[in-house]
Amino acid sequence: MLTGDDEVVPRLSEERAAVVIRLVVVAGVGLALVIGPELARGRLAGAWAVVVFTGIYAVALGIAEWRQRLPVRPALITVLDGVVVLVGCGLTGGVDTIMVAILPLVAIAMSLRTGAALGPLGALGLGIGFAVACLVGSDPSVPIVQRVLAGAWWTGFLVAAAVLVGVLVRMLERQLAEAAESRARAVAEHERFLSERELRAALVAAQQARLDGVRVVLHEFRTPVASLTALTADLAAGRLSETSQATAVRLLAEHAVHLGDMLDGLADLAVQDGSPLGRVRERRVVLAELADAVLDAAGVEPERRRPTVTPPGGAVRCDPQRLRRVLTNLVENAARHSGAELVELEIEHRAGRLVVEVRDRGPGLPPGQQGLVTAKGVALGERKGTAGLGLWIVEALVGAMDGELSLLPRDGGGLTAHLELPLPAA
Repeated sequence: MLTGDDEVVPRLSEERAAVVIRLVVVAGVGLALVIGPELARGRLAGAWAVVVFTGIYAVALGIAEWRQRLPVRPALITVLDGVVVLVGCGLTGGVDTIMVAILPLVAIAMSLRTGAALGPLGALGLGIGFAVACLVGSDPSVPIVQRVLAGAWWTGFLVAAAVLVGVLVRMLERQLAEAAESRARAVAEHERFLSERELRAALVAAQQARLDGVRVVLHEFRTPVASLTALTADLAAGRLSETSQATAVRLLAEHAVHLGDMLDGLADLAVQDGSPLGRVRERRVVLAELADAVLDAAGVEPERRRPTVTPPGGAVRCDPQRLRRVLTNLVENAARHSGAELVELEIEHRAGRLVVEVRDRGPGLPPGQQGLVTAKGVALGERKGTAGLGLWIVEALVGAMDGELSLLPRDGGGLTAHLELPLPAA
């Protein structure tokens, strides 16, 4: 946390160790003076004055750090630490002072806080200050040469300690930089791996979508092609009455249009990656004609049909190819499972929605399988073992048209396929 100008007040949590060490050193010097007053070399009052001042100063810095409000930069505090220690050295015997042991701690702190370049200079200043303390604070009995040698020795030691700390700091910084670079490379490799995996997954999904599209096309072409084959065979053999021939010709025309729409959808698949459903092509659709075309395409015999259209003569605007594919699949399933029973197809246009129900009297669905039968590749009952694409295609088409499909049990046995589709505004 920063509490003021970043240049004046850095992060204070790093100062806690220095605060603790400062308090411990002051307490240690005070205890040493209590146990051995002779350590003050006859200047006990001055030594205690330094200890008291330093104690107050250390406690004040501790409180400031705890409140995260250090008044000055830590480097300046270290300089003040050095001045206080040098004064204590001068008051407690100069050459023979016990406080000289604190100077290496101050030199190390300077090197850490000011950097590898300024740290040795600060240590040199400490050494010169100690040399002065030795000259003016030592007992008169200590020769001048000994005072000078002590000052020079400690000056060299403090500078060497500061240089060593600077070297260790640079080594640590290099190691941290190398670790950060290695981590950055590892992160980049991981991200590249994830990107490649996502690309592979997208390619696999696109390939699967194309395969699904081919399966859909094969499934959807089977019914009209089979109907065309049967109708043309009956017409060629002359087995149809005049009325049946007219119906057959109408069915041939409708199948041709339907096949054309599916070929358009196949063309869309060739240029649109992934969708087997083709592009939306809206046209006007007469609901009664749609019901007859669906029942014809599904091969439901006239005596088994029960179509209902509301309102009579109603028409809507939608994609007839998709809608016919959905209804044909539903009616085919109903006819297949109903045996000789009626297949009911009810189409109603109300409040901007198309509501369709296909009802049969088949065996229905076992409990819990309403969602299962619309899964791709699932076929139940007498169709078990087949491709199982019919209701999956229906669900995919209904989803593409923003509709809802429900498979519900029917009273008295059988199944009701309830379909609701939103219609575009006229």
